[in-house]
Amino acid sequence: MRIEVSEFIAKQRLLSLDGLHLVALSGGADSVALLLILKDLGYRIEAAHCNFHLRGEESDRDERFVAELCQTHHIPLHRAHFDTREYATLHKVSIEMAARELRYRYFEQLRQDIGADSICVAHHRDDAVETLLMNLMRGTGIHGLTGIRPKNGYVVRPLLCVSRQEIEQYLASIGQPFVTDSTNLIDDVWRNQIRLRLVPVLQQIFPNSSEQVAKTAAYLQEAEKVLNSAMESQISALVKPCQSKSVGMPEAEYATVSIEALQALPSPELFLYEWLSPYGFSSAQIQQIHSCYDAPSGREFASASNMLLIDRGHLVLAPQEKPVSSIRIPEEGNYAFQHQVMFKVTKSDETVISRQADCATLDDAKVSFPLTIRPLQPGDRFHPYGMKGSRLVSDYLTDRKVSLFEKRRQLVITDAQGDIVWLIGHRTDDRFKVTSDTATILRIEVHTKP
Repeated sequence: MRIEVSEFIAKQRLLSLDGLHLVALSGGADSVALLLILKDLGYRIEAAHCNFHLRGEESDRDERFVAELCQTHHIPLHRAHFDTREYATLHKVSIEMAARELRYRYFEQLRQDIGADSICVAHHRDDAVETLLMNLMRGTGIHGLTGIRPKNGYVVRPLLCVSRQEIEQYLASIGQPFVTDSTNLIDDVWRNQIRLRLVPVLQQIFPNSSEQVAKTAAYLQEAEKVLNSAMESQISALVKPCQSKSVGMPEAEYATVSIEALQALPSPELFLYEWLSPYGFSSAQIQQIHSCYDAPSGREFASASNMLLIDRGHLVLAPQEKPVSSIRIPEEGNYAFQHQVMFKVTKSDETVISRQADCATLDDAKVSFPLTIRPLQPGDRFHPYGMKGSRLVSDYLTDRKVSLFEKRRQLVITDAQGDIVWLIGHRTDDRFKVTSDTATILRIEVHTKP
């Protein structure tokens, strides 16, 4: 078994002999076997144990066993204690998710503190098969059918080449005891039901089913490499990065995809999944987007961190932004807005009219303080400079082909009566324009730090 694990480590390039490696040690058969095999193979290792205080005396028993094992084999041991139930309640996650988050956060911090090259965890072939079956029954694509990967960042899994049965046989052959987590013997969660009920049935029908499923997962991992390469090329070709430079707002990056080009692909829905799932969009949302190419501009889909807009034949992906607060300008001076933007308000006898998008010149006599800088609101109207009558600001921006994303970042400046004096970056209001009778100009300038 040591030879098989050694060959797997070499084939997958998981560990270096001259590096330091952290072994996640629970005290169960899998982690004990991993610890002893890596030690026998000559790797420099240290162990880490987490006590989640979820099983009373059994949790403390595991910690004592781990401490004695490491002392016997002269392996440095790091220990951490967690109030897992409190963490789960505070963060509104399941106990299982809380333990996972605490475990991996601790391992990574410890890895950095001791300068380890990797975090070795003891997932084996049966774990990979269970994961594949779980994903299959939940509904998944090719990524979910590849099982557990040998390496994910700094986390490596040297035992994926062997089964649970082989691990227990190895420990029995060297007379090494281990502890058993009693919760693994209760079929009250998905994975335990698959392990205790489904897998044994499959083994009865097909005696080598686990090994064959693992082979299938390995084949799919190779196919996934080809798919990933193809999708990276398609995303690189179709996704056009853009930068919003709404005057008065910090710069923001977004991206667009032509719907016409998207529909010409062999699988537009797969493209959408590969492009959008990293931004938090669910499979159900992506199916909706796929069926809404002909929807009118303005149709919107949102994840926790991003939004996707249908806008004049394009899909526009943009980050969700926090609501912008308004500020009051009581008099001349410099005013900070957001953390990157500065407004400068001055008066001048020189009646020079600005033609720049980041500067407005108004008739000071027609403008009443205090001014207010605020985001665009539904129903806002103004009298565009050089035009008769009023218009909805939203309609004016639509005519100028401004997307919904840009509209949401649009700022206006209003006077004491609430009238818009400047649609920032676009036009001033005709009612406040500079004329031959203007004695003093009110100048408003915007400066944005890159």
